[in-house]
Amino acid sequence: MSLKSFLIGSPIETIKEKHERLSKTMGLAVFSSDALSSVAYGPEEILLALLAGGTALLSYSIPIAIAIVALIAIVATSYFQTIHAYPSGGGAYIVAKDNLGDYPGLVAGAALLIDYVLTVTVSIAAGIAAITSAFPGLRDHTVVMCLLAIVFIMIINLRGVRESGKIFSFPVYLFIGSIVLLIAISFMHSFSPTHPTLNEQRGATASLLPIFIILRAFASGCATLTGIEAVSNGVRAFKAPEARNAGITLIWMAIILGVLTIGIAVFADHFGILPNENETVLSQLARTVFSRGLIYYIIQFSTALILVLAANTSFADFPRLSSIMAADRYLPRQLSNRGDKLVFSNGILILGFLSALLIVLFRGDTHALIPLYAVGVFTAFTLSQAGMVKHWLKNKGDGWLKGIAINGVGTVTTGIVLIIIASEKFAHGAWIVLVAIPSLVILTKKIHEHYLSVAQQLSVEHCIAEEKEYKHHSVIVPISGIQQAVVNAIKYAKALSDDVTAVYVYIDPTETKRMKEKWDANCMGVKLEILHSPYRSVTEPLMDYIDAIKERYPDGIITVVLPEFVPSKWWHHLLHNQTALFIKGVVLFKKGVVSTSVPFHLKG
Repeated sequence: MSLKSFLIGSPIETIKEKHERLSKTMGLAVFSSDALSSVAYGPEEILLALLAGGTALLSYSIPIAIAIVALIAIVATSYFQTIHAYPSGGGAYIVAKDNLGDYPGLVAGAALLIDYVLTVTVSIAAGIAAITSAFPGLRDHTVVMCLLAIVFIMIINLRGVRESGKIFSFPVYLFIGSIVLLIAISFMHSFSPTHPTLNEQRGATASLLPIFIILRAFASGCATLTGIEAVSNGVRAFKAPEARNAGITLIWMAIILGVLTIGIAVFADHFGILPNENETVLSQLARTVFSRGLIYYIIQFSTALILVLAANTSFADFPRLSSIMAADRYLPRQLSNRGDKLVFSNGILILGFLSALLIVLFRGDTHALIPLYAVGVFTAFTLSQAGMVKHWLKNKGDGWLKGIAINGVGTVTTGIVLIIIASEKFAHGAWIVLVAIPSLVILTKKIHEHYLSVAQQLSVEHCIAEEKEYKHHSVIVPISGIQQAVVNAIKYAKALSDDVTAVYVYIDPTETKRMKEKWDANCMGVKLEILHSPYRSVTEPLMDYIDAIKERYPDGIITVVLPEFVPSKWWHHLLHNQTALFIKGVVLFKKGVVSTSVPFHLKG
């Protein structure tokens, strides 16, 4: 408990939840770090895809970037509608489920959950890549650095939403400021004749339009849009009025994201930056403009920070979405429980484990993870916008025609982009997500069916009034000898029933004879049953004996009373066998049999 208190701080009362909510400036830091950080690798992915067709195709990077910024505007406007229509949060899952049905909702929810895991892995990997670009000697320690970053962000989020907002605000705004400065100085240098131009470093513009390479580059660059939906999922995390504050934060995020994306794409093109596996495009651009001076290292440092902390968007939204789905009984109920700091701790821990697993499997390689990245989020985009169209048609409130127009354009646009991404990235790893989404949907349906079945069976409406009472109560006390814990257990057993039997499993003849003599001499007052065990098993003959009692009294109940001594220190448990614990685990699955422990507490 002292370690837990040191790591995550003191618990927060439920009544103080409203004081833990976020302002717009803190909300921008918590929910937009994923989207904003994508400018560090989105333009690079465009260039990397275009480079497959030769350097002449790199001239298409700016039109592709403009198309992506237009897509950002469409998606952000659509989600602005969603925030005000569904101020309770939940984003694509709630919208699709309410308007399109359970299965579309589950597809959207599964897609987002998978995307949040990938967001953490891509963001962390890209952040560490920014560090290794500046300090190449650290490249061999990429995986370890990634895992440490995940643990750090996980602990910060376990400390609470408001505290994570305070910690992450500085890196987010430092990154925005440093990239704006980079774009501004690049603009000034673009008029200087001393810097290289596009034509000096690259071939002439391609005369033919290689559509498939351009589509692949567009699909790669669409990773820039991941994280835009985060604000709509976390509306309830904002201070009142929640919807208004969340909507304003979304608009801020979209504008900043669009400006940074266009700026980096334009000046990477202007200065002839080429993708390099040993140095990121952003690092090359900063080095071209500032050399390896103080500002260059500030840009690299802020980029690494926001890329690592971009995972915080997922740590904010994955637990919230999983808690909503758990409340609907589509995920384990433990995910809907709030921890000491009023955050969904179980969701945070699960996200940390899954993202760490992917980091290890893919060795922290950003380019290997990117193809898996955008399929899930554009699936959620499309279903969310289609759900909003159905919402407007169904409710027809004020401005419903405008709403249909906005969300209709969003549905068509994101649907087309989804098809492009899925087809272009299928062979590069997108098939994994396309298999994972339906697999997760099937799992959530199985979980839901289980919870419905449990609720039906536990319902008092199905009680049988004329069901017979238990006609006999047999109490069994498994013992390994005679000591104080056994004496206490027998006293308790005698208070439960007149039919009490102590059971001893015969393994060692000498020890069995000695124990029998002690039993008779101490006048324990209950009969002793000695069970033979030729294979030295304790539980098997005991279970056979219990089954025999059940056959003798089919209308009865059996209680197994387990004497246990409890050591004063945790490590003392390692010095003793755990037979009683194992017996409880086996008895749990026997109908008509109850187990209970009588503890005897040892002194230190």
